[in-house]
Amino acid sequence: MEYGICNLAVIPIRAEPSERSEQVSQVLFGEAFEILSWKEGWAEIITANDNYTGWISRLQFIMLGHLNYQQLQQTPPKLTYKAITQAWKIKDNSVLYLPAGSSLSFLNGTTCYIEKEKFEIIGQIGQNENIDLIAKSFINTPYLWGGRTHFGIDCSGFTQVVFKLKGAQLKRDASMQAQQGALINSLSDALIGDLAFFKNADGKVTHVGMLLNREHIIHASGKVKIDTIDEKGIYSEELQRYTHHLHSIKRIF
Repeated sequence: MEYGICNLAVIPIRAEPSERSEQVSQVLFGEAFEILSWKEGWAEIITANDNYTGWISRLQFIMLGHLNYQQLQQTPPKLTYKAITQAWKIKDNSVLYLPAGSSLSFLNGTTCYIEKEKFEIIGQIGQNENIDLIAKSFINTPYLWGGRTHFGIDCSGFTQVVFKLKGAQLKRDASMQAQQGALINSLSDALIGDLAFFKNADGKVTHVGMLLNREHIIHASGKVKIDTIDEKGIYSEELQRYTHHLHSIKRIF
């Protein structure tokens, strides 16, 4: 088995081995993956943090040794939680602007080592923010299918990264996240940080957001925003109608 790790700020995961293929997710700085197969200049991968599969360009990552990959599975990485954290690449004095949720796995003091590359991390690192403040830091982030950063994010990418910054691992898609956690019987029993899931006309889960209280939800739809919620679903004041129909509520913590 071969392994790789992201040494760029963020790289797209494609549905097929082509730059023209849709982005289905992203790999953030310091996240590792197994390589399942190769096709020309592309690697088919499965991510270590959420077991998501897809294709990434060989030009956008470095190989990772087996022992270092094993070490990553045994030691939870430190995470960046600010919107922008700088990583100074010592070899060529270049600077990366890391998205929130980047993994600083091989960190010694403020120096991060990724195989033979060495980065000096500039900025705060930790999990000390309240979950509502982390979530609100994404407000006005544009919706981007497959996105996982402040520069573009989808609904399940939003909840996944917010919870990652608090040390909890969610799966990648809304329908997958709906299988996690403890079921909450009704909105009246909900707490801040609970996840609300929404269904389409066929009853399938297609959307997710995080409750700020029993009347408001923060979610990514067009952009990350706060809307009102009741037992029917999300009501948009802007559109003056219900936009999402409630399926279930789950508690992760």
